[in-house]
Amino acid sequence: MAEIVNLRMARKAKLRADKADQAAANRAKFSRTKGEKAAQDSEAERATRQLDGARLERD
Repeated sequence: MAEIVNLRMARKAKLRADKADQAAANRAKFSRTKGEKAAQDSEAERATRQLDGARLERD
């Protein structure tokens, strides 16, 4: 005979597991040091300046 499962508790357990997975993904994505943030921002700024400098002006 099959095990009896309380669907309400199973649904809540799945929701908790999904939230924990999302939190782990967010920690990996957004938890950076101040130096890492500054380096990434300066790299993005440099790339933008380089791209704008290579743009051709058309009349």
